[in-house]
Amino acid sequence: MQLIPIDSNYFMAETRQIKTALISVFHKDGLDELLKKLNENGVKFLSTGGTQQFIESLGYACEKVEDVTTYPSILGGRVKTLHPKVFGGILARRDHEGDQAQMAEYEIPAIDLVIVDLYPFEQTVASGASEADISEKIDIGGTSLIRAGAKNFKDEVIVPSKAEYSVLLDILNRKGAQTDIEDRKMFATRAFGVSSHYDTAIHSWFTK
Repeated sequence: MQLIPIDSNYFMAETRQIKTALISVFHKDGLDELLKKLNENGVKFLSTGGTQQFIESLGYACEKVEDVTTYPSILGGRVKTLHPKVFGGILARRDHEGDQAQMAEYEIPAIDLVIVDLYPFEQTVASGASEADISEKIDIGGTSLIRAGAKNFKDEVIVPSKAEYSVLLDILNRKGAQTDIEDRKMFATRAFGVSSHYDTAIHSWFTK
């Protein structure tokens, strides 16, 4: 009987290594421990604005999103991550030859992990802030990152709020900087829950 060799990658096909993380968060509390573990596992950081400054203040190297996109943060910070080089890096399918060819053609870096904590819309409404201030706390880039990361859960890890930092930290402690499909689908489920709740809160404010 002829034995057919089994490719060891067959069983690892749905395991993904985290090499680059895009981090864009409003609340920084609790992020330091997660950054420490990611750095220990050799994960590169990509960020913008206050988050990038926070990461560097902890002594970690952090590439600016602006250096990847070649565009500055514009419109008073309203547009920072909304760019094909960012969303292409999140949405590209790792096993799709066409996607990979276009990533090479347009020099799009692969992003394996997205960590987001949205603008505090509900807290701003509850504080009695003005309509203008409340409108500024409607997160656009953050919710787009969440939805993109969750859509591509086959390849992407999306951490949609600071409430999930500890969940990722536990995975890092147990497995290192890699996830399986069940991990990524779990995060995607929670991510759509976060974006759905956020949009419902905004809709509720508009209707009132």
